[in-house]
Amino acid sequence: MPKVAIDNLKPGMKTAKPVVNNNGMVLLGENTDLTAELIDRIRNMDVDGVYIQGTARPSKSKDEFLSEIEDRFRNVENDPRMEVIKRSIQIHIEGLYG
Repeated sequence: MPKVAIDNLKPGMKTAKPVVNNNGMVLLGENTDLTAELIDRIRNMDVDGVYIQGTARPSKSKDEFLSEIEDRFRNVENDPRMEVIKRSIQIHIEGLYG
């Protein structure tokens, strides 16, 4: 369930958690279908984002992520502990893409 910035909300999205302002006051309940009017109201309140039902899509391709991991771990290739960490990250990234 991704947390979506107010400016990226669209009518038809459904809340995954209650929407609360920075003071903890509940503004909308869980499973609320967002309308243009509700989004405008949220925009005018002290809310930093809304949890939306669904899964977040990765921002880069799997190959881009894996290439970045190779680059970041290049300087510690001979450290077996870092190799375990690197492999764990690679497995996680591969899991994001099914």
